[in-house]
Amino acid sequence: MAVPQNHEEAITAARRLAEVLEPGAIRRDRDGATVVPVEAVAALDASGLLGITVPRSEGGPGLGMGTLAEAIRIIAAADPAIAQVPQGHFLIVDVLAVHGTAETRKRIFGEVLAGRRIGNALAERGGKHAQDLRTAISDGRLDGVKYYTTGALTSAWIAVSALDENGRLVLAIVPRDAEGVSVDSDWDTVGQRATISGTATFRSVPVEPGMRIDYAHAYEVPQQLGARAQLVHTAIEVGIAGAAQRDARWYLRDKARPSTEAIRHGAAAAVDDPHVRYRYGRLASRVRAAEALLESAARTLDGIGLVPADAEAAARGSLAVAAAKAFASEIAVEAGSELFALCGTSSAAAKYDLDRHWRNARTHSVHDPVDWKYAHIAAYDLADQLPPNHGQL
Repeated sequence: MAVPQNHEEAITAARRLAEVLEPGAIRRDRDGATVVPVEAVAALDASGLLGITVPRSEGGPGLGMGTLAEAIRIIAAADPAIAQVPQGHFLIVDVLAVHGTAETRKRIFGEVLAGRRIGNALAERGGKHAQDLRTAISDGRLDGVKYYTTGALTSAWIAVSALDENGRLVLAIVPRDAEGVSVDSDWDTVGQRATISGTATFRSVPVEPGMRIDYAHAYEVPQQLGARAQLVHTAIEVGIAGAAQRDARWYLRDKARPSTEAIRHGAAAAVDDPHVRYRYGRLASRVRAAEALLESAARTLDGIGLVPADAEAAARGSLAVAAAKAFASEIAVEAGSELFALCGTSSAAAKYDLDRHWRNARTHSVHDPVDWKYAHIAAYDLADQLPPNHGQL
C-alpha cells in the first residue's frame, strides 16, 4: 500500500476504489448491519487514502481539503456508506495534528500511514444536550457507552469523547482490541446501512497518558476542525446527488418508456418528453451547483489552513462549508426523489434498488440541522455575528 503523494495520485486512488465498491453497493445496502462489509472496508484501508491529510512534517503528503473533498465525493457516488466510514478518521487526524503531543503524533500517524484507521465514538444518547456526556475517565480508566460509532467496528483505534476527573471534555484514543472494548453491529436505519455505526461499550479501558487530548481546548480557540469535518459530510451528500442523477440518466436512456401523454404529443422515447428534459436539466444544474459549492468551500479552507489566523478567518471557513453542506443536503434528497418522477413506476422495482439514493441522502442529511446553517450565514451577513465555534460548523 502506498499513500498518494499528490492530488492526481489521490484522485486516481479514489477512482480505483470506487470501481471496486460500486458493483457491491446494492448488496451491501440490502445486507444492512446483518453482514459487516469487511471486504469493502479493507479495500478502503488498503487504498492509501487514509494518510493523505497527515502533515508533511509528520511524514505524510499533507494534501489539502480540495483533494480530500473530491476523493470522498468520488467514493460516495459509488457507495456513500463506505465513504462515511473514514469521516471521523480524518477529523481525528486533524485534531492530533494541532493538539497531539509529538510522541502521540509520531505513533498514531505512523499507524495511519500504514493503513490503520481511526474510528470514532463521540455521540451519546440521553441528557438534554449533546454535550451531556456520561462517558468518563477516572484513574486512567475509560467507562461509558457510545452510539453512532461510525467506523469503530472495523478500526484499529477508537477516539472516544469523555469527561475527565474535573468534568472537562477530553478525547481518549484507545486500541480497538483493548480489553474492555466491545462494538456491536446493532445499526438499524433506512439508509447508510453499511456504515455499521453501532453501539460501542467501554468498561474500565486503560488510557495511556499520551493518548488523552484536551478536546475542550480545541474549541476554545479559533479552529477549522468542525468545518473540515463538515466538508467531508458535504462531499458525501454531493456524491449521493451525483449518483442519483447518474442512475436517472441511465434509466431514462436505457429502460424508461414514454408516458401515454408524451406519446400523444409525439415522443418516441422517454428522453423525448419535454417535461422529462426540463426536470432532468433542472436536476443536473442543481447537482452541478452543489459540486461547485463543494469545490469553492474546499478552496476557502485550503486558503485558511488547518489553524486559522483569527476568529474572522475561522468564521469564513465555517460559513463557506455551511452553505455547501446545507445546499448539498437538500439536493441529495431532492435528486433521490426526483429520480422516480423522471423515470416512472417501473424504476421503483426492488431489483434496481434505486430508492437507496433517497434513503442514504435522507439518513445522512439529518446528522445536523441544515436550517441552523442558513441562520448562521444570515446572522453573519446581516448582523456581523460570528458563527458558533463548535464541531458542527
